[in-house]
Amino acid sequence: MSQKYLAETPILDFQSGAIQALIAERGWVYLDPVDRIGAAYDFVRNDILFGYNSDDALPASRVLADGYGQCNTKGTLLMALLRALEIPCRFHGFTIDKGLQRGVVPELVYPIAPRNIIHSWVEVLIDGQWINLEGFILDQGVLGALQETFPDRTSLCAYGAGTDCLQAPPVDWSGQSTYIQKTGINHDFGVFDSPDDFYKEHRQLSGLRGLLYRLVVRHWMNRRVARIRQGHVPTIPGGEGNLLPKQASITLKEVV
Repeated sequence: MSQKYLAETPILDFQSGAIQALIAERGWVYLDPVDRIGAAYDFVRNDILFGYNSDDALPASRVLADGYGQCNTKGTLLMALLRALEIPCRFHGFTIDKGLQRGVVPELVYPIAPRNIIHSWVEVLIDGQWINLEGFILDQGVLGALQETFPDRTSLCAYGAGTDCLQAPPVDWSGQSTYIQKTGINHDFGVFDSPDDFYKEHRQLSGLRGLLYRLVVRHWMNRRVARIRQGHVPTIPGGEGNLLPKQASITLKEVV
């Protein structure tokens, strides 16, 4: 196995004191490889709450300090933990349609949000096979609130979720791929050795719009996510049509 899938990078800074202390405190190094993946995955899924950081390309230690994150930043932390635990992993980059974030993005600014939003998941190597991990993005508090609000729905593409099996999405670690935003994907960038390599080529929300996001909009979004977690799920203008997943517009690249 190439060492590139285990390497530390400026973003995957798993030698940082906080990350090493977390691993030592939890005793994860004493688990077998499959259980190490599960322990790191469960931690990132539920101990790191769903929320929006100041930037996609934050180092893992900063995401851990924030205590919250979205697909890209929670993925960074998961990759750092996995590599620290000697689990080979890589980054798979995409974009998702902004409709997936409707209900989280305030309606006042939704029209000016980018149509295509950078998204990613983590791939881990187990027994010679790459497994996709995306189901860690929404913590159980947020997911449970959506399930209770829409008990009769199977498909949902809003509020940070993109799934066609809302009541039983594949989010628990069982040695198989996990997903929670997959139906919102509309472009596949392919795989990268690290998030550092991806963000050298693909960045979002620069200039004035980026400043507005960092200073104002993301805090507004995080308050909305907190209210969703408490069971206060906002109504989306247009109703039913906006809650359905978009028809798949791409075929995910086969990568080995």
